[in-house]
Amino acid sequence: MRFLGINAIFHDPSAALVVDGRTVAAAEEERFSRRKHGKRPLAFSAWELPEMAATWCLEKAGLRPEDLDGVAYSYDPALVVENGPGQDGAWEMLRTAYAVRAPAFLATALPGLDPAQVKFVPHHIAHAASAGLAAPFGDCAVLVCDGRGEAVSHLAGAYRDGELTILASQTLPHSLGLMYEDVTEHLGFLRSSDEYKVMAMASYGTPKHLPALRELIGATGDGGFHVGPVDWNVFAKQVQRGGAWNGEHADLAASVQARLEEVLLDLAAWLHDRTGLDRLALAGGVALNCVANTRLFDRSPFREVWVQPAAGDSGTALGGALHLARTYGDPVAPMPGADLGRGFTDAELAAWLDVAQIPYSRPPDIAVAVADALAQDRIVAWFQGRSEYGPRALGRRSLLAHPGNPRNTERLNDVKGREQFRPVAPMVLENRAAEIFSRGPVPSPYMLFVHDVAPVWRDRIPAVVHVDGTARIQTVSAGRDPLMASVLNAFESLTGLPVIVNTSLNTAGRPMVDDPRDALECFGSAPVDVLAIGPFLVRRSV
Repeated sequence: MRFLGINAIFHDPSAALVVDGRTVAAAEEERFSRRKHGKRPLAFSAWELPEMAATWCLEKAGLRPEDLDGVAYSYDPALVVENGPGQDGAWEMLRTAYAVRAPAFLATALPGLDPAQVKFVPHHIAHAASAGLAAPFGDCAVLVCDGRGEAVSHLAGAYRDGELTILASQTLPHSLGLMYEDVTEHLGFLRSSDEYKVMAMASYGTPKHLPALRELIGATGDGGFHVGPVDWNVFAKQVQRGGAWNGEHADLAASVQARLEEVLLDLAAWLHDRTGLDRLALAGGVALNCVANTRLFDRSPFREVWVQPAAGDSGTALGGALHLARTYGDPVAPMPGADLGRGFTDAELAAWLDVAQIPYSRPPDIAVAVADALAQDRIVAWFQGRSEYGPRALGRRSLLAHPGNPRNTERLNDVKGREQFRPVAPMVLENRAAEIFSRGPVPSPYMLFVHDVAPVWRDRIPAVVHVDGTARIQTVSAGRDPLMASVLNAFESLTGLPVIVNTSLNTAGRPMVDDPRDALECFGSAPVDVLAIGPFLVRRSV
C-alpha cells in the first residue's frame, strides 16, 4: 500500500512516502523553496503546505495522487482544547481552522487526490512512530518531547510488535521544548530555529543557576513534568536579537541545559521502570539536543538509545505515513538511512556544469582527489548522492576540511557567516571511532550524540574539538557509505588522521544545498576552494 505523510501545521513542512511499509522518499519543503525552515511557526501560516516536497515524493515513486491509499496529516484538530493553555492566544483559531480544512487544501495542491483519503494523525503519535517504527530494532520504549502538539507537549510509551501503548503525556502549558525556546529568544536568538546555539553556548558557562531551576522545572513522578513560569531576567539580562552575550548568558544557557538533562533522565528512568525494555527511541525537537541525548545514553537505564535523524517536526511526515501503513496492516521496515531526498545522475550534473559554463574535470577517483585537496588544507564543498532528511549534513551535502588546522573552525564559520562559538563536527571511520571518541554510542551515523575526545587526539584534530573537549561525531562505514569511507581512507593515508571536518553545505540563514543550482550558487558566493559534485571536480580560479 502507498501512504504519503504531510507535516504542515507548525514549522519545517515536509513530505514522506512509504510504499508497502518501506520508506521510499522524504524531503523538507525548505530544500525546494529555499526558505529556511519552510515557514515561521505562526498560527496564520498553517495553511502553507509542502506542495513541492509532496509532488517530488510522488514523482520519485512514479505515483499520482489518485494512486495513494492514504495521506497522513500529522495534527488532529479534534484534539485541540478551545482557549486552552499554551496556545497562540487569539490566533489559535486560525491554526485549527486551517487544519480542519487540510484535506481540501491538499486535494487542491495535489490534483486527483480524494480528500477522504486524508487522515489526521495526532502530532505526538506521528513523532512516536517516526522513532519507534523507524528505529533499527524491534520492541522499544519511546519518548517524545517538543514544544507542543494539539494539547500536550510530550508522550511516553512503548512499541511492542509494532503497536504503540501510550503510558504518559504532559498537558500544556508545561513544555520542555517551549521552555528551551523561551530561553533561546531571551539570549538573542530566533526561537523555533536557533535552540542548538544555546546548547553550544552552554559549554562556555557553568550551571550556577541549577538549584533555582530545580525549584521551577522538574519531573512529577508520574511520567510527566512541570515547568513553572520563569523570569529569565532574574538570571541574565535579555539580549537583543543579534546582540552580544557575556558570561552571565553562558551561565544561564549552561543551567538550562543541565536542568533539561536532569528532567529527561528522570522521565527516562520512569519509562524504563514502567516498560522493562532496554531500548529507547527518541523524537521531537528536544531530541535534536545531542548533549542531552548523550546524557541519556550514558546515565539512563536503557542499553540502547536511537534518535530519529529528522527528530523535529519534519519527521512527523514520515511518522504519520509509517503509522498509517501499520494501521492498515503493512509490515513496517526500519528507515534505510537519512539519504531520502533528491539525487542526480552524472549526466544531469554534467549538464548543469555545462550550462553554468564553468571549467570542471573528471578525475580518475573523486575520493582520492578530494582527500588530496583536504590534505592541502583546501575547503571542499561535497555534493553526492541523495540529500539528507533532517537538519544534519551527513556526507551528502557537506563542507569538508582538514581537522588538524585549528583555524579551520573559524574559516568554516566565516564561510557560513555564523557565530564563532559554534563548533564544527568530525566524520570518522566507524572502525576507528572508539580509539578517538568515548562516552557516546558507536556507531553514531546521524550526528546526534556528543563524544569525549581522547586527550592524545585533541591536539591532532583541534578543529573538531569543542571548548569542553567534546565532539559531535558522525561515524562512516564502508558498507553504508563507500564513497565517503574512501575519502577518509585516502585522507588517512596522506595525513595519518582518520577524521575530517564536516558541516552543512549552506550559508547563514539559508537551507542546506539540495540541487545542483544550489551547489553552484553556494560555491560561487562563498570562499570555498573546491566543489566535488558527483564524479566532477570544480576548482576555484586563482
